[in-house]
Amino acid sequence: MQTKDPVQEEIIEEFSVFDEWLDKYEYLIGLGQSLPPIDAAHRTDQYLIQGCQSRVWVDARYDDGHVFYTADSDAIITRGIIALLIRVLDGRTPQEILSTELYFIDAIGLSENLSPTRSNGLLAMIKQMRLYALAFSTKHAGENAPKAE
Repeated sequence: MQTKDPVQEEIIEEFSVFDEWLDKYEYLIGLGQSLPPIDAAHRTDQYLIQGCQSRVWVDARYDDGHVFYTADSDAIITRGIIALLIRVLDGRTPQEILSTELYFIDAIGLSENLSPTRSNGLLAMIKQMRLYALAFSTKHAGENAPKAE
């Protein structure tokens, strides 16, 4: 049994007010417009996610045991999707990111209302965000371990 995630519950609640998927898409577009801009230095091929139909750039930084993401996309709906992923995963520890089940995606009906190419892109975004968490987890593995006397 998964534990309820307050951020995901909030997202599910926000989307529950819309009956039509057109309205949900409009809301997603609005979320994308509120996404803070990614540093221009990170809008390069190095940060580009492979497997997305549109161009999506994701960067992450590790600060005091937590991972913080920035992202951008040239597609408005994709920008909204990455904004949701950042909202759920941003500021968590690498281990939390790796173990978080992103149940809001199915709960709001997103997965069944995306084209196959957008679904592949969604999976690629999640994979990249988790790869950053895994890399930080590995790189900083001993930092919070008790020190030997």
